Amino acid sequence: MNIGYEKPLYVLPFDHRGTFQTQMFGWKGTLNADQTAAIVAAKEVIYDGFKTAIAKGVPKESAGILVDEQFGAAILRDCARHGYCTSCPAEKSAQNEFDFEYGNDFAKHIEAFNPTFCKVLVRYNPGGDRAMNQRQAGRLKQLSDYLHDTSRKYMFELLVPPEPSQLEPLKGDRKAYDVQLRPALMVRAIEELQDSGVEPDVWKIEGLDRREDCLRVVEVARRDGRDKVGCIVLGRGENDQKVREWLATAATVPGFIGFAVGRTSFWDPLISWKAKEISREIAATEVARRFREWVDLFDAARQTRRAA
Repeated sequence: MNIGYEKPLYVLPFDHRGTFQTQMFGWKGTLNADQTAAIVAAKEVIYDGFKTAIAKGVPKESAGILVDEQFGAAILRDCARHGYCTSCPAEKSAQNEFDFEYGNDFAKHIEAFNPTFCKVLVRYNPGGDRAMNQRQAGRLKQLSDYLHDTSRKYMFELLVPPEPSQLEPLKGDRKAYDVQLRPALMVRAIEELQDSGVEPDVWKIEGLDRREDCLRVVEVARRDGRDKVGCIVLGRGENDQKVREWLATAATVPGFIGFAVGRTSFWDPLISWKAKEISREIAATEVARRFREWVDLFDAARQTRRAA
């Protein structure tokens, strides 16, 4: 099976669209030109941080960005000129059910920017709405077939939000769900999606607290000849300490090749810049510092694994 990606992959994701519009800027409805330009400018600050991190030693061959076409088209083009690894989302933002941002024209948009990875964010709970899961799987297989037929890479961000019936025995405790139920549900979700013909090269995985759960995820991601498929850890907007724990745990497991930590890297510096409390340069420098910290942490934990 000719799929997979095994090289280290350290991603700075800022493909958030609805999150920027509503949570960072507090805007609803259709954006005007000035509002769109403000979000574009904010994303340029993050991109400055990425370039600063590379200038200060983050290996270019392992680093990449994930940004959307809507607000990041110029960034994607600049990345291509500089030979950076790029990922671009294909999903509509802020929807519970996966669908294509550009409908049946999805291929034209992928070809226009030619990112290293086409990324999807999917909410899929195997104990949830069966009909919705099947509809999603059909669309995701369509994308999977297209990407592999055209020798492109597929990055799959899997979110497994809890169903009310799953939270009930835990008295609504989301942290207990994350530790006790979500890992097994993730494994089931990956199996179901693979069985539906969805074949990512890289699975973008919510952080796991236990090493044994990381091992199970890699095992299912690489089952039946998929031995080159990689996994990366996403930050989920968690605090610094939690992100450190997730990265340190995953890095000890062969098959976890890196991470994609976004909001924990850029949110606070951007908020301060937007409020004119710090300069653009200081904001970008702080984004770079945080991104570099994740890289160093993951590398150190991985080296410890190799030395063991």
